Amino acid sequence: MDSLWAVLVGAREAAGDQLAVVDGECRCDYASLGSQVDALARGFAERGLGPGDRVACLLPNGLEILELTFAAAGLGAVLVPLNTRLAPRELAAILDDCDPRLLVVHETLLGMADAATRSAAVTPEFVLVGDGGWQVDFQDPGDFEAHPVELDDLVHLYYTSGTTGRSKGVQLSARNVLRHAEAAARELELGPDDRWGHFAPMFHLADAWATIAVTMARGRHVMLPSFESGAACDLIEREGVTLTNLVPTMLNFMVHDARTSRERLASMRRVLSGGAPIAPELVRRVMELFGCEYVQTYGLTETSPYLTLSLLQPHLEQLPEAEQFVYRAKTGRAFAAVELRVVGTDGQHVARNGVAIGEIHARGETVTRGYWKRPAETAAAFDGEWFKTGDLATIDAEGYLEIVDRAKDVILTGGETVYSTEVEYALAEHPAVLEVAVFSTPDECWGELVSAAVVPVTGATIDTGALGVHCRERLAAYKCPRVWRVMDALPKTGSGKIQKAALRER
Repeated sequence: MDSLWAVLVGAREAAGDQLAVVDGECRCDYASLGSQVDALARGFAERGLGPGDRVACLLPNGLEILELTFAAAGLGAVLVPLNTRLAPRELAAILDDCDPRLLVVHETLLGMADAATRSAAVTPEFVLVGDGGWQVDFQDPGDFEAHPVELDDLVHLYYTSGTTGRSKGVQLSARNVLRHAEAAARELELGPDDRWGHFAPMFHLADAWATIAVTMARGRHVMLPSFESGAACDLIEREGVTLTNLVPTMLNFMVHDARTSRERLASMRRVLSGGAPIAPELVRRVMELFGCEYVQTYGLTETSPYLTLSLLQPHLEQLPEAEQFVYRAKTGRAFAAVELRVVGTDGQHVARNGVAIGEIHARGETVTRGYWKRPAETAAAFDGEWFKTGDLATIDAEGYLEIVDRAKDVILTGGETVYSTEVEYALAEHPAVLEVAVFSTPDECWGELVSAAVVPVTGATIDTGALGVHCRERLAAYKCPRVWRVMDALPKTGSGKIQKAALRER
């Protein structure tokens, strides 16, 4: 396909009477979805939205994000999804950076939007959405004629989660988005019988890519306004959800929720994990709970997002289950739309032995052109045509990567290098630990100390002395945390990623 608009047109023509969206009490087929998007696009055009203009949105998961995605595409406008968990000051900085003509806001987030625009230098026109849908009249009897869009035209602008410093606008072209959707549909074998659970936030690419890919496959979109493990389980059982992608934090909550069971999740054929590293012990528990194929994913906003999937290559499916698990729990092999390399500090490819560590670089049609109005940072992010991810990993003889850390999260203590994920995986094996984050604390003697913030399982008590013993049984002494924090919850971004920068600042 050559445009996002064509994705919806194709679904509308080929599967018009097929149920497209389940959002609470609303059930909408593809013909109705197409008609609603036509009217919405005309309504936005009347408000002056046109090619190249930015339309920002501050919305919970729901039908409206799906409609807005395609309406913006039909107008040649640029969609800017906003993180609903940001502070008004952070939102104001993004609004000033992208200067949207329109800001689509859910009524429950109107106070946040008002505070943000009062602090911003720009004043976009508000378009309101309520629990009953659009709170403006977008009636139009005729079909909408879409604006022609070239593959290299900008269609989406995603602002990074801001775990380090000020958010940057990641530019995604029609080519980026379409080629990713096509590859994902092939890799995951998406089809008309699939029902995708939009449980992760749709303002984040951990889930947003599926708005295009599932529509392309004529599948069904099942909406959950915001994640809660019991509600997700209810929706899977009631609507027969077959696939979803959750960040590890969400999977962790489902594993520890007494309301979830394999019987209630029986419709699932694949459960994907992405957005952050996941401990092998949690992978094991997820596979036991869901009883379906588990796929670990890895990617970045800058890569639309997927770079790897832990889907097994055909010859690996012949291995015993214990050996298959080793590969399923890894970060994964290259996604179909990209080429990957792992490069050492000498600029050369590291040995494919699962031990040597280097930085992951990526190239392909799904890789961003760069950052909005940030030419210097764009140039710094590339080595020729290769995008430098900043993630450190090993690669094995089969081509499967295993991330060991973000380059910025590596801890240097007493001349030794400690990768935080290794320590986190060890701590995750302790039955009292629900969540854990390992980070560095400055120290005059050692340079940095290995530090751990842990959240206990409900009803459990954290004994840091016992956790220390647990670590020393699994890791070298210098890798074991020397600073402990027991917390009720870890600071997270809107997409569910743990904010280690916030832990370091404390």
